[in-house]
Amino acid sequence: MGTRGSKLALTQTGTVADALRATGVEVEIVKVTTPGDKSLAPIATIGVGVFTSALREALLRNEVDVIVHSYKDLPTAPEPGITLAAVPPREDPRDALIARDGLTLGELPPGSTVGTGAARRTAQLRALGLGLEIVPIRGNIDTRMRKVTDGELDAVVLARAGLARVGLVEAITETLDPIQMLPAPAQGALAVECRSADVDLEHLLRSTLDDEGTRAAVTAERALLAALEAGCSAPVGALAEIVEDLDAEGKVVERISLRGTAAIEGEEGAVDMVRAIALADKDQAAQLGKDLAAELLDLGAGALSGPAQ
Repeated sequence: MGTRGSKLALTQTGTVADALRATGVEVEIVKVTTPGDKSLAPIATIGVGVFTSALREALLRNEVDVIVHSYKDLPTAPEPGITLAAVPPREDPRDALIARDGLTLGELPPGSTVGTGAARRTAQLRALGLGLEIVPIRGNIDTRMRKVTDGELDAVVLARAGLARVGLVEAITETLDPIQMLPAPAQGALAVECRSADVDLEHLLRSTLDDEGTRAAVTAERALLAALEAGCSAPVGALAEIVEDLDAEGKVVERISLRGTAAIEGEEGAVDMVRAIALADKDQAAQLGKDLAAELLDLGAGALSGPAQ
C-alpha cells in the first residue's frame, strides 16, 4: 500500500491498512516521495496532482498494489488504468481555526495575520470583510501550527479532518461554520485506488472500505469542481450532505443537498463569493454537481478559476 510519508498521510493510510488486516489480508505500507513533498512553493505554482502523481506512477509500475490519497488532492480528470476502488467514511469536512489566545475568527482584530496555503480559503476570508491580512504558507500541520505558537502569525486555517486524524483537535479555537467557509470539494475524505485490471482487489477494497453516502457526497462536490474547469487549488468550495426528504407519496427518502461557492472579481479588484444550493436524488450526484456549477457560472463564477485539470 503506497502513501506519502507525512505524519497525516501515514495515519490515514494506517486506518485503511488496519481495516484490510481485519479481513485477514497482509498489508505492507510503502512510503513514496512526491514532488509536493520536495517543494515549499505554492500549490497553484507547482500544479495540481503534486501529491498524487508519484503514487499513481508507483501503482502503474506494480511497485505497490493500492494507494491512498486525501481525496481533495486528486485531479478531477480520471487516470487511465487506475480505478477509484473505495471512498471510506468521511471525517468532519469543515475548516478549523487555530488562533493565538484562543480567539475565534470574529474576535481577531483587523490587521491580524492569518496563514493558509489555499486560494479557496484566501478568497473566502477576504470576502468576509474582516480586514485580516492573509499570508500564504506551506508545510505540514506541525509547521503551520508552530507559526502561531511562535508568534509569527495570529492564526492559521487548516482542515479539521487532518487535525482530528493526528489527535490535535484540542488545538482548534473555532470550527468554521460552512456558512462562513465552505470546504474544498472532498475535504475530509480519502480515496483508495488500485489498478483497473485488479478486479478481485477492487472488489475487496470496495466491499471492505467503501461508504455509499460519502462516495455520493464527494461525487457531487467533485463534479461541481470539474464542471467549473478548476483545479483543486482554485477558489471553489463545496459541501454535500445526505439529508432526509419526502417523496411525492410522502415517504422518507435520502437525497443529496449540495452547497457551492466560487470567487469572482468584485469592484476595484475586491474578491466576492457567489453561492448556490441544490437538492437531488442520491443516484444523481454527478448531475447535481454539474447543475450547481452551471448555476454558479450564471452568477458570474469562473472569473478567477484556473485552467481545466
